[in-house]
Order: sequence, then structure tokens, then C-alpha cells
Amino acid sequence: MIRRSPFAAALSLGLAAAPLAEALAWEEALFSLRSRWEHTTTAMDEARRVDALEALAEEAEDLADANPEASTVLVWQGIVLASLAREAGGLDALGAAKEARRVLERALELDPRGHRGSAYVTLGALYDRAPGWPVAFGDDDTAERMFREALEIRPEGIDVHYYYAAYLEEEGREDEALVHARRAANGQAREGREASDEALRGKARAIVARLEG
Repeated sequence: MIRRSPFAAALSLGLAAAPLAEALAWEEALFSLRSRWEHTTTAMDEARRVDALEALAEEAEDLADANPEASTVLVWQGIVLASLAREAGGLDALGAAKEARRVLERALELDPRGHRGSAYVTLGALYDRAPGWPVAFGDDDTAERMFREALEIRPEGIDVHYYYAAYLEEEGREDEALVHARRAANGQAREGREASDEALRGKARAIVARLEG
């Protein structure tokens, strides 16, 4: 039996622990980023949101640069950028929207399920809202394909059903929109995403009221 010295054993343990420590470091940073995004998008005054989201987008970029193979980090970078594009509006939003699409597509290369469908939901909303060619990449058919991918992965998601319902209402498919809006309104909020899911639930109820009225 080969006996390792205490030094060798300690060194081996240290090398094994290093990747774990690195993973925990980005997970803690991402938890903080996610919590501040949640507060910014649901509780912060609208006049301050763009500046706050720009700061979060820079922080997310730094975190992604430091962890280029962490698909979850890239998904959240895309979510922050998509939120920035939505708040900024107009042509000022195009740069953020295009960068969001790029990082989300990279996240899907690393993880085809896209952080339990979150990448697909966000891409669907981006394709739905962005202008079409030649200004940008907006495309209704691609948007619907992204939403359906998300539904396959997470059929109970409030966010999935709300954004798909909003898309369907815009397309004039009101009966289908009502089905998904009701599912969003009655869905279970995710742990750690209670505030944002509750906000979407409220928007889903508004769609239900509008379509039932």
C-alpha cells in the first residue's frame, strides 16, 4: 500500500477544493447580482432604472468575462441586458438587445436547456420586441419558437406563460393568449424570484381582464 505524506494529502485536497471555491465565488456574486436586478426591476423608481441596469450590465459583463464557461452567468448577463433594452426603449436599446441575444446564444451552446428555459424565454421576448431587418433581428416566428422551447423545459413557469401570452395577444390570437395568461396568473412563484414572478403575475391578470372583458 502506498502511503502519501501529510503534505501530499493536503496539497491534493487543496487542488480539489480550488475549483469548488472558484465556483462558490461566482455563485455568490451572481446571487448578489440577481437580487439587485430583482429589486431594480420591481421596486425601483422608473426614472432610476436605466442607470441602475447599466451598472448591473457592466458588472454582469465583468462576471461573464471572468467565467466564460459558466452558462448560468451568461444567461443572467442576457437577462440584465434584455431588461436594460426594455427600459431604455427606442434605438438606444438596440445595442443592449443585440448583445443580449449574443450572450444568450452562447449560453445555449454551453447548456442547451438554458438555465431551465430562462435563456429561451428571454430570447423569445427579444425577438418579439426588437425591430425586424434591416434595423435589428426581430422575428415573430423565431419568437414563438423560443417560447415553445421554454414551455417544453419549464411548462409551469409564470414568466414563460406571461411572455408567450403577451406575444399571442399582439398576434391577435386571443383565445390562446387567454389560456397562457391564466396559467401565468395562477402559477407558483419561484424561490428567489418571488418579486419578479409576482410582478409578471399581475401583468398576466391584466391580460386576462382585458381579454375577458
